[in-house]
Amino acid sequence: MMRFAVGDHVRVLALGKKGHVRIPHYIRHQTGRVVNYCGTYLNPEDLAIGKTGGKAVDLYRVAFAQTTLWPDADHALHDRLIIEIYDHWLAPIEDTRHAP
Repeated sequence: MMRFAVGDHVRVLALGKKGHVRIPHYIRHQTGRVVNYCGTYLNPEDLAIGKTGGKAVDLYRVAFAQTTLWPDADHALHDRLIIEIYDHWLAPIEDTRHAP
């Protein structure tokens, strides 16, 4: 069952996992908005180390304002980075003032 719907604001967690992870460091702790639900898939972090029997997790596309990610760069206010993020890396947020 999906935890997030399109339009929900989320924060990317910094889980401190070792090895193969799908989240770039620059996106951790950032706030974004879910723009698409991609489906349910086996966790690639488990698959990378040969664990094929794990549970499937939801995958979302999340948009981030580039001006928030890279404030010193020359970006238009509407420029967004959209990245696919698995559910276990996301937390809901209530304050949506800074999310794209």
